[in-house]
Amino acid sequence: MTIEALRNNFPALAKNIGNHRLVYFDNAATAQRPTQVLDKQRFLAEQVNGNIHRAVHSLASEATEEYETTRDAVKEFIGAESRQEIIFTSGTTESINLVAYSFGEAFIHEGDEIIVGEEEHHSNIVPWQLLCDRKGAKLKVLGVDDSGHLKVDELESLITPRTKLLAVAQVSNVLGMVNDTTKLAQISHSHGVPILVDGAQGIVHQGINVKNAMCDFYAFSGHKIYGSTGTGVLYGKKELLEQMPPFKGGGEMIATVKFSGTTFAPLPGKFEAGTQNFNSIPTLKEAIKIAKLMEDEEIVKESEAVKEYLYDALTKDERITLYGTTTNLKEKTPVFSFTVKGAHHEDLALILDKMGIAVRSGQMCAEPTMDRFGVTGMVRASLLPYNTMEEAEYFIKSLDKAIKMLA
Repeated sequence: MTIEALRNNFPALAKNIGNHRLVYFDNAATAQRPTQVLDKQRFLAEQVNGNIHRAVHSLASEATEEYETTRDAVKEFIGAESRQEIIFTSGTTESINLVAYSFGEAFIHEGDEIIVGEEEHHSNIVPWQLLCDRKGAKLKVLGVDDSGHLKVDELESLITPRTKLLAVAQVSNVLGMVNDTTKLAQISHSHGVPILVDGAQGIVHQGINVKNAMCDFYAFSGHKIYGSTGTGVLYGKKELLEQMPPFKGGGEMIATVKFSGTTFAPLPGKFEAGTQNFNSIPTLKEAIKIAKLMEDEEIVKESEAVKEYLYDALTKDERITLYGTTTNLKEKTPVFSFTVKGAHHEDLALILDKMGIAVRSGQMCAEPTMDRFGVTGMVRASLLPYNTMEEAEYFIKSLDKAIKMLA
């Protein structure tokens, strides 16, 4: 498959911004959606709009089938042991909050410790802070070195008998660096400490086999991997999920309800209270099919060439400071965050937008990462396999013009 053929699946990529064809380099925020996903969501809303799991009529049965076969598709995609280990949520944020609350209620006590990475998205920091405040526990931080690598060798010294969980990103949403989560899992497991991996960025760039990676929990959002917004997944090992209390109460997550006491549904229902997003969750099946298309040999080859071109151009420009650097580009995804001396990140992003280029600017929901590198914000250009060399070259030329206007 060619990239052009791949791009034909994504209507938004044909959009014009003013007099310029859209160059969409904000994929770390959200991926564009293919027609297959858009058509699936429209079909579900128009033809299969029945509430799942409850009624016996045909619409409800068909909607339930669409929803539950998506659980099987996700199970296979991430290599889970059981479909009971796949919990549907609204996104990575809810998935992590679910673990922070429910795991916290079951396993965290006063004086216990949780370790997070310094480069984490706020969604993998704030839920743990709230848990620590609630339980009287302590949050510890695994640092990042100047090149953007987690200081994996320091993990051993951070773990104590009171450490109950390690929570780290598979890929930093700012630095684009791929963390060795398998090694981190080996270290934490050697001390009896489970690991949660934030896969919001990693799922689309690296994929995952949760068994091989030894994840105890893995969280990701559908909209980062071509699916609909408001969709997410939490994978959790069955033996842990069974010990955790429900995150929310309501319909669906119950077995019996009496005023004398309530019993809860078996997994995964225990963690899926209320009416689920049955018009959107099944789009994950179509999104997974598109993600698999991206594994085409020619697509991968071209994507690597684009990544190498941008990395080389950004690191060689003395006006630019790129964050997240390496001598081995296999350690880095096509997520490029940078600053320009004498130019504010918001101004750069606004000028690039006038040229038809969509990038992110600001703190990227990772203020501690900004503090680590001594900046108030960055510009981030993030790509997916549907982005082309032509777009990359245009971006570099446009960035040069923007810098000359500002710096």
